This record gives sequence, structure tokens and C-alpha cells, in this order.
Amino acid sequence: MLQQFNEKNRDLLINLNGRLLHRDEAGISPFDSSVQGGDAVWEGLRLYDGRIFKLREHLARLRRSAEALSFSKVPPDEKIIEQIRRTLAANKMRAGVHIRLTLTRGVKITSGMDPRLNQSGPTLIVLAEHKPPVYAKTGLTLITSKIKRPPPEILDPRIHHANLLNSILAKIEANNAGVDDALMLDTRGFVAETNATHVFIVREEELATPRVVACPEGITRATVLEICAAEKIGISESDLTLEDVYGANEMFCTGTMGELAGVIKVDDRTIGDGQVGPMTRRLSERFTARTATEGFVIV
Repeated sequence: MLQQFNEKNRDLLINLNGRLLHRDEAGISPFDSSVQGGDAVWEGLRLYDGRIFKLREHLARLRRSAEALSFSKVPPDEKIIEQIRRTLAANKMRAGVHIRLTLTRGVKITSGMDPRLNQSGPTLIVLAEHKPPVYAKTGLTLITSKIKRPPPEILDPRIHHANLLNSILAKIEANNAGVDDALMLDTRGFVAETNATHVFIVREEELATPRVVACPEGITRATVLEICAAEKIGISESDLTLEDVYGANEMFCTGTMGELAGVIKVDDRTIGDGQVGPMTRRLSERFTARTATEGFVIV
């Protein structure tokens, strides 16, 4: 699965701290913390017919992550919303859009990792692209990565940070194996998530998903939990092994960029009957119904 260039994105305007710049002219300082050490937090948002789904929840997670990293002068939600609105208007966007919202610690007075070198406040980047959900609806193939997700005592997974090297290393493994993504375990050997998404399995008529021990608290994941509660579908949050995955009737991934996507093979083991299953399709339909009617009106 390799994303392709979308011609509609050729003349995008990128929002850098309130300045709207052509994508070919936009750039951040070599002294910015995101360049110096991946010192930034981020959110992925999706625009549906003029509404951003779960915007307040995404902004709350962005703020929690920034505060956990002791960012100073974190902009209020309304300022961030204003810049998102300006970016969408400048690009004449209303639907089929993915927004990458990044907040860095800001520009340093000299290179170095010490946060005291950041004295000008954070850098806010709003990147909005024409981009439909990125995963094929026919089902994904995964391998299990050798790269592990760290436990909270090493790095708290609730911090939605932009230092994604372990995910990138896992994705390289997936690319080399010719599959879509990589399934990542925690240091105890239990399933955490993929390099980019949360995972669910279906056993009989009930769902199970890993506890948020070595993975972040996903917004789309939480939406699936809400749908299951409303539909009275049994679901558990528990430690899952690879054997649980291999023996599942169905498996699917969740994330803002890809929504819900079925998994049909892991480590050359066929999941279920090798097709996207009925529970995955049912939950995908319910999720689509939610995004069609809910969200923060921004356009």
C-alpha cells in the first residue's frame, strides 16, 4: 500500500503559524524543535462535508500531549480552530480532506535538546490535503515486526508525539516483506497496534482490542467502542497474543487516515476465511453513518 500523489494537492497552501504559503515555499527553521529532535505533537483530522469528526477530542489530546511535554504558551483551541478554518477556506476544501495538525515546541535560540532554548513559543502547522481513506477495502496484509512498542515507564503512549522512528522502522520491515503494514508487540510480547493504527479482532460474535498499555488512546478506536456499546456488541479490552490474532474470525484496523480497514492475513496466516468479515463491514457502515451526520462545523 503506497499512497500516490494527488494532482489536486499540487498548489496547496500550508499554514505555518498563521502564514499561508504555497507548498513549494513553506518550510520551518532548522532551529525548530521538530527538526532538532522530533520534539512535537500532532493530530490527524478528517473533514466530512464541512465538518471535522471528533475535532474537540483531537484538540484535547493535542493539548494533553503538549502539556505532558511541558510546552509553553500552548495556543487555545479557538485559535487553532481559526487557523484550520483559514487553511480550508484558502484551499477551497469541504470534503475528502485529511488534515495533519502539528504543534512543535518552537524555534530554539541555538541548536540543542534543552527546552530552555525554546523562548519564542510553539510552531503551529496546519497541512490539509485532498486525501480519501488510504487503505484498500479488500483487506490488508500484515507481518509482525521485530520492533517493539515501549511501555509507559520508558515513554508514555498517551503522549501523541511526532518522534515516530520505531513506527518507521516497522513500516520498513513491512515494505521489505511486500505487505501493507506491520503488527507491533509490546515488550511483554502482547499485541500493541500496527505501525499506524489500532487493531481489533473478532472471536465468534464478540470483539477484543489491546489495552492502551503500549499504544495511544485512539479517537477512532474510542468511536468503535461507542458504536459497540450502542449496538450492544460485546467487546473486551485485554492483553492479546499472536495466537489470538491467528485464530480470530476477523481482524480490522482503525485510524483517522484509514477509518476502518479489514485485515485478511498476518504473517502468511489467513485470518478467518481470508475476506473482510461481516462484523467489520457492519461496524464500517455504522462508522460511516456517524461521520455523515456528526462533527464540528468548520466550513
